[in-house]
Order: sequence, then structure tokens, then C-alpha cells
Amino acid sequence: MDERRVDFERELEDLRETFNSGETRSRKWRKTQLKGILMLVKENEKEIFDALYQDLGKHQAEAFRDEVGILLKSTNYALAHLKKWMTPKKIQLPYVAFPTTAEMVSEPLGVVLIFSSWNFPIGLCLEPMIGAIASGNTLVLKTSELAPASSSLLANLIPMYLDNKAIKVIEGGVSIAEQLLEKKWDKIFFTGSPRVGRLVMAAAAKHLTPVILELGGKCPAVVDSLETAMDRKIAVKRILGGKFGCCCGQACIGIDYILVEKKFAPILVDCLKARIKKMFGENPRETNSIARIINKQHFLRLKSLLNEDEVKASIVYGGSIDEDNRFIEPTILLDPPLNADIMNEEIFGPLLPIITLKNIEESTQFINSRPKPLAIYAFTNNEALKENMVSKTSSGCLLFNDTIVQYFVDTIPFGGVGESGFGRYHGKFSFEAFRHEKPVIRRGFMPDIWFRYPPWNSKKMQFLRSGLVYNYFGFVCVMLGLKKS
Repeated sequence: MDERRVDFERELEDLRETFNSGETRSRKWRKTQLKGILMLVKENEKEIFDALYQDLGKHQAEAFRDEVGILLKSTNYALAHLKKWMTPKKIQLPYVAFPTTAEMVSEPLGVVLIFSSWNFPIGLCLEPMIGAIASGNTLVLKTSELAPASSSLLANLIPMYLDNKAIKVIEGGVSIAEQLLEKKWDKIFFTGSPRVGRLVMAAAAKHLTPVILELGGKCPAVVDSLETAMDRKIAVKRILGGKFGCCCGQACIGIDYILVEKKFAPILVDCLKARIKKMFGENPRETNSIARIINKQHFLRLKSLLNEDEVKASIVYGGSIDEDNRFIEPTILLDPPLNADIMNEEIFGPLLPIITLKNIEESTQFINSRPKPLAIYAFTNNEALKENMVSKTSSGCLLFNDTIVQYFVDTIPFGGVGESGFGRYHGKFSFEAFRHEKPVIRRGFMPDIWFRYPPWNSKKMQFLRSGLVYNYFGFVCVMLGLKKS
């Protein structure tokens, strides 16, 4: 553990001074920094791929899909829409306010702190940075010490491409994070576990600092008894892609468990087994298409989830491990005990429990008996079941007949609810996450409404009670003698 004490005051003073200078408020500065992110990613693609492989064993295709490609898309989207986002919005006012005008003006919050996560150690650093910069803030980025190659790469590259007076990278472990949380920030953005999220929120509360918590939870996939072979084939590919094909299951939006009717479970298991072999080969240990567990600590945690006798007995596919290479084979479990750790902790790895139900309609009750997840996935052609899922469950996102694609879309917000987090970002929502929208009201000195002010009397009370003070045209009519008060 990193126990050093670091004095961040000089860095924070520099950031505050830069912000107070007004430089970061200009559209020119924001565009320059966003273009800097774009160039950083484009010009160092190979280095990014290498770092992600060192930290997580990610194949270049997966690294591009989930991190590099998303960052290019998100940055270009912000550049294309920045002017519109920054433009004040006119507000319609009631007639009584005439001749008043009003608008909503976006202003940056100030100096913000971004905590990144290790499972997407490039994307989850730069993605929230896009919003913080687009909104005109200065910031500190705390990279994850659990992904050291990616952390070191960003610490070296960001000062080369972005404004050092406004954007700083800090590396370090738990001690450094705790010291940063002692400081006063204008907003904190955290991606990680609910346990650490609580600590972040508690520290922020001491300074009344607003927070965005992007957490996780146990995201379920509800699988209906699909009738056609084609629907089953597509559903299974998407389920496996949203589990084993996304950082080896180490993703907050990855599927954590499946709910299925008991009579359909054998069919689903057979389909999953066959497709796993097609995706990862007869010996998944030799494939380069599945990432590795981040470190030995997390490997041992996952191993312990499988060590309970009743959990071991529920394994219907996979289960082999290679501790030296931090590899766990894609593993399917059928009806493990509901009181086992694997069904009560977020798995964050390549273990996929399947829970059987008497009928699929019970899935909403099962989901609602647990904390609200970051995402719910439902594979069905049943419109009644879809409507039931929409109206009777709560989650950060509800996605029918696919997985994880919500993360790639700029026009919808990404975020959780309840224990899966709060606050949202991506696209315009990233811009809004780091800004304050300030009402600006402009009014002349005339006309003035005399019964607004003391001294009070029954005549003024009559005007106020009549509601005419809220109706400008009615007030004018009374003044002209066209209407009785």
C-alpha cells in the first residue's frame, strides 16, 4: 500500500488560479483540449493497445471496440455539438413578467476530481474528462493503480497533449486517493464498486461536494423461451458477448446472472456451450479473444466463489483455472444456492450463474427483491413481458434483445439508480454532468405593480387573492376598467 503523504495544495492552487482566470470558459480553449484528446488517442493507438494488453490481456479488437473507438466517437461528438451546448437557452416566461426576458446559461463548476476504474483504464479516464473539459472545468485525474501500464501511459501522454495548467494526472494507491478526498472539490466523479463509492460520498459530504457515482451491481439477463432457432442463436451470441466478451466479465454493465424458465434451461445451456466453443475454441486457455483477470487478488476472489461445495456441484460447463496466467475458463452454473456468495456479490469475472423459475413472469419479482441494477437485459418477443419489465422494474437501463450497446450511444444517458449509482454521462449528458445551468433574468424598471409591496391593506389583499398578479393581461384589463377586480 502506498503510504506517502503528498501535499497537493500547490497543484490545486494552480488549477483554481487557471479556472479563475476565465481561460477555460472560452469555446476556443475547450475545443483545443478536445482536439488534444483526439490526437492523443489517434497518435498513440499502438501504445494504448500495448498497455491494455499488459494490464488485462485485451485483444486489439476488443480494446478498440470498448475504449479507443468509443473515445474517438465521443470526442468527435462533443466537438460537433459544443457550440450548441454552450449557447444560452431562451426561457418562456408568464405574461405577468412582461417585459422580462430569461435564459439558462451553462457555467463550469470549477475544479473537479475524476477517479478512474481499472477495467477500462483508458476509456474510463478520458470519457468523463471529455465532459469536464467541454463544460470548461479544470481537473485532476486519478488513474487506477491496478492498471499500472495504462496509468503510466496516461501520466506521460496527457501533459504532452493537454493544458498542464488546467489538467493534471495523479498516480498512486489508496493512500493517495484518501488524501485527494480530504481536499475541497467542486465535483467528484467516481467509477468503481459500491463499497468504495460509499467512502467517496462520505468524504465529499464533509465539503458538500456533489458527486457522480458510476457503480455496478448484479445485472440480470431475463431469457424467455425463444421459439425460433435464429432468435436463440442471436440471443446466445449477444449474451456471451455481454459476459465473456467484455473484459472477461469484468464490466459493471456485464451480465451477472440469467433468469430463465426451468423447462427452457436445458436448451439454453446447450446453446451456450456450443457457442462458447465457437467463440473461444475447444481450449479457451489458448485463445487470444478473452481478457485476463486484472490481478492475483481478484483471481483468488473469483476462485473462492467457486470453492463452496454446492456451488461446485452446480457447474455445468467450464470451471478450470490457471493461476499463473490469471485465467478462468468461461463457466456456466445452473441453480447455485441463492444464499451463496456468487449470488450475493457482484461477480466481475467469467462466471455465469443461471437461475431457473417456474415461469418467466416471476423474473420481475426476483429482480425487485434485490438492489436496483445498473442494467437489465431481457430477451423476448413477448410484448406483455416487455411492458411488465418496463413498468415493474427499476434499473439504470433496460435493454431488450441485446447487451452492453447502451454504453456506445451518445444520445442516451449512462448511469445507475439506487445502489448502482447516481448521476449520468455520455454525449450531452457528460457536458451537463460538469456544469451548472444558471437562470439569467433581465427586466426593466417599468411597469411596476404597486400591490406587490407593503404597507398591506385589504385592497392589495383583494388584488393578490384574485390571482391577477399572476395574470398580466387580467391586471391590464382591471387597470383599464374593462374588468372588475
